Amino acid sequence: MQIGDQFAALGVSIGLKIGIIVGGKDRVAQSSDLARRPHIVVATPGRLADHLESDSENTGKLFEKLRFLVLDEADRLLDGQYSIELKTILTFLPKQRQTLLFSATITSALSQLHQVSVKKPYFFEDKSEIATVDKLEQKYVLCPCAVKDAYLVYVVKNFHEKHPESLILIFSHTCRECQALAIMFHGLGFKVGSLHSQISQQERTSSLTKFRSGRIKILICTDVASRGLDIPHVDLVVNHNVPQNPKTYIHRVGRSARAGRFGCALLFVTQYDIYLLQEIEKIIKKKLDKLVVNDKKVTQYVTQVLVTKREAEIKLDQQNFGERKIINKRKEMLIAGLDPDEVERTLKMQREQKKQTGKKRRKQLEKIIDKQKMKKEKEKIKSAR
Repeated sequence: MQIGDQFAALGVSIGLKIGIIVGGKDRVAQSSDLARRPHIVVATPGRLADHLESDSENTGKLFEKLRFLVLDEADRLLDGQYSIELKTILTFLPKQRQTLLFSATITSALSQLHQVSVKKPYFFEDKSEIATVDKLEQKYVLCPCAVKDAYLVYVVKNFHEKHPESLILIFSHTCRECQALAIMFHGLGFKVGSLHSQISQQERTSSLTKFRSGRIKILICTDVASRGLDIPHVDLVVNHNVPQNPKTYIHRVGRSARAGRFGCALLFVTQYDIYLLQEIEKIIKKKLDKLVVNDKKVTQYVTQVLVTKREAEIKLDQQNFGERKIINKRKEMLIAGLDPDEVERTLKMQREQKKQTGKKRRKQLEKIIDKQKMKKEKEKIKSAR
């Protein structure tokens, strides 16, 4: 949608017609937009493939004379579910066209495509050193894994109280963790939004709009927000997890200190993440400073944070969070030609594993909470003496 808005703004003087075809929007209205024969169509693969398959005769004709096909974030589009949808789209496009692929990362799929192309493609790679900008202050917080969320809440609360108008972007590694953190922060009295692939397009747009306008100051997201999104004034980027790939860290922190402005980035590092921190420092050629946190003050938050997080996890289980992902997996397996009964058995097994993991996680949290309660009781008894 962001790309479509830019085309609309730049093309207003020449009467450029734009069609935006994305999920979560009215299909009938989108069909009408396509029937008006826009000069440029900006689309997500899933929704465009859906339009082409459901009305191949009319919609397919619109693309018969297509001259340019542009794949932004090509490394992602050539992988997983997107690649299946992309194959569907390509069957409706003319063979005589120019195809342009843009990617911040060279994957094996991209390299292979470059090698097997019939016509030798023009290939440009920016080989300048990967680095973060000088105006970005980068620090890490070293904390025990079991109470990382308490440290997160303490640090975010402190920053928010000192800079009430600042925007904070928190990155999490999975959709479930992202949603659980959003529910947890909301339960602790924060106004937050969430942004990940398991919510509707309408909810994503709403969260982004509120964040950009400053109606909410904290946005919790997955790496869906680390590329391409233009959010001009993010003051603090928080990495709730240490990314496995250092380039992911660079993409994330690149949301702050944009266009010459100052910004901050925080990385939460547990005892298991030290080597990942070192990998990041090696790539960016910079040592991150340690943010000193008052551990005693954090302990005051532990019980409340863990209880609220546990409630968030239970709520997600009750809502069957992630069902949409399972449906997509089923679709992917069936397209691959797998037996429907085998697909159901596989998905059932995955659901059971997910439930067991959830139970195990809740038991671990309960043990930690009980320990914290016992510790507080002992402290009360000591002070009473």
